[in-house]
Order: sequence, then structure tokens, then C-alpha cells
Amino acid sequence: MDIRPYRGADEADVLSVWSASMTADSLGEHLFRTKVLLDPNFQPENLPVAVEDGRVVGFVLALTRQVPLFLQGLEPDKAWITAFGVHPDDQRRGIGTAMFQHIVEKLRAAGRKTIDISPYVPNYFVPGVDVNAYPGTLRFLETVGFRRLYDAISMGADLSGFQIPPEIVELERRREAEDGVTIRPVTSADLPELMPFIVKHFGWDWFRHAQDYLLDLFGGANTHHICFLVARRHGEIVGYCQQRLERFGPFGVNPEYRNLGIGRLLLFRCLATMSARHTFFAYFLWTGEDAARLYSLAGFKRRREFAIFHRELG
Repeated sequence: MDIRPYRGADEADVLSVWSASMTADSLGEHLFRTKVLLDPNFQPENLPVAVEDGRVVGFVLALTRQVPLFLQGLEPDKAWITAFGVHPDDQRRGIGTAMFQHIVEKLRAAGRKTIDISPYVPNYFVPGVDVNAYPGTLRFLETVGFRRLYDAISMGADLSGFQIPPEIVELERRREAEDGVTIRPVTSADLPELMPFIVKHFGWDWFRHAQDYLLDLFGGANTHHICFLVARRHGEIVGYCQQRLERFGPFGVNPEYRNLGIGRLLLFRCLATMSARHTFFAYFLWTGEDAARLYSLAGFKRRREFAIFHRELG
């Protein structure tokens, strides 16, 4: 067996191994080319493949920043692994262990101090390892030096006939009367205050998501597929919510005002807009246990649970 960098002719073999080993997360050619090969941080040597008798039997996809993520910079100490697998016919032969040893040593030699699986932006596929789909992978990662850092929950909701409950309508009325809270669709007049608000309270990845949706919205390409709401309190932006097609969120509220129920108002108003536009399903990939309780009030149910793994390289 030989472990070498990815080559252009490996595409079909890698996708075959990907689909066979990551059965809950198969990937087609289009997404592989756009989210892997055209990622500005992609480097062929960080996608090592295991080759035996001229056939790709395993791979590991690692990323390090070659271009900065806005003002978050190059994050020179960090590395991420977003996908990996060994063909089922070739498992339990030490191939996965050898590949992880290879990529860990390479990243360590390059000065990286940590590896996370797999919260890499902008092009992660899932938040981490699906704990139900890949129970053996959880054990494998622990044997090669990774520890389970935290979990992420993916949820979805059927929006057929969705209605805002009377108690949420009453909460909205009370908050507007008592606290000057208003929730309205975003306008261009919001942008000078909105974008710095997002960076300050939620960081550059959320800024990137919001910018992407707003470029579509104000560019006129997909206005009927996007809902973007802004919450203000006495005229000051205190929260926002976004949705495109069936993908809900992210949404957030200034921590100083999270005891007013503004998050619930944003959530229900956005889902009602989606239903009225005949988008009858909503989902998101990532939340924690506390937020999951809020989502459950709006009919969201758990779809998948992911474990995020971390390793210090020393």
C-alpha cells in the first residue's frame, strides 16, 4: 500500500470510497468539485489517498487556511478534517490508522497544533461524526488520539399548515408595547448597522452566511426563497433571523436581551413566512441541547446527532 497526495485522475475512485464508507453522507461530482477541489484552502497533499494494486482504498480530507477568513485571519495553529473513509472491503487492515498517522505527522510538521473533526468553514459537509450512522468511527478516532469535544444536533420541522400559537402572538404584542420590540423584513437601511452587529455578537462565519443570503436577496435572484428578519428594540438592532429554501438559520439575539423572548418571535415569524410561501419543510445542521428545546416548541424534531472531535498535536 502507498499513501500519496490526491491526483486529478483519482476523482471517481475517491468518490466511490466516499459513498461506500460514508453511507449517510455520500457526495456527487458537483459538490466534490465545488466544495473540495475549488475550495481556496484545498491542497492535494492534504487529501492523501491510500492506493493498493492501483486502486484507491482510502482517503483523508484535511484543510488548513491558505487565505484568511475575513478578519479571523489564517488561524495558523489550526487544521480540520472534514471527511475520511476506507472502503468496507479493506477495513480492519490498519489502513485508516496508517492514513491518520500520515496526515497527523504532516500537519504537525507544518506547525499545526490542533485538528478538529469537522467544524471547518466555509465548506464543511456535516458538523462532525454521526453517532448513530458511524458508531465504529467514534471508537476508531479515540484509538488514534482524538477526544470527543461536544455534540451537535440536527433538526427538522414539517411546516404544513404552520400557524403561530396565540401565546407567541400575545408575546409579540406585549414586547412591542412594553419594550419597543419590532420584527420586520430586512431593508437596505438596516445593512450599515446589521453587518457590524453580526460580526460583534456572532463572528465572521455568521457574517459570511448573512452576506451570502443578502447578496441573493438584494441581487433579486432568489427573493421568494429567502426570509431575512431584523429585530429592533427602541430602534436598536438586537437580533436577526435568516432562511433560504428549506435551510433555516442561523439566527441570534444580542445576549443582553435574550430574556425577552425575542428569539422565539424571530423563529415563529420566519417559519410562518416559509409556510406562507409553500416551503413546507425546514431544517438546520447544528445546534446544542439548550437551543434544541426552543426549536422543539416550534415543531422541530431531531434528525441526526454529531460528535465533534479534537486532537492536540503538541
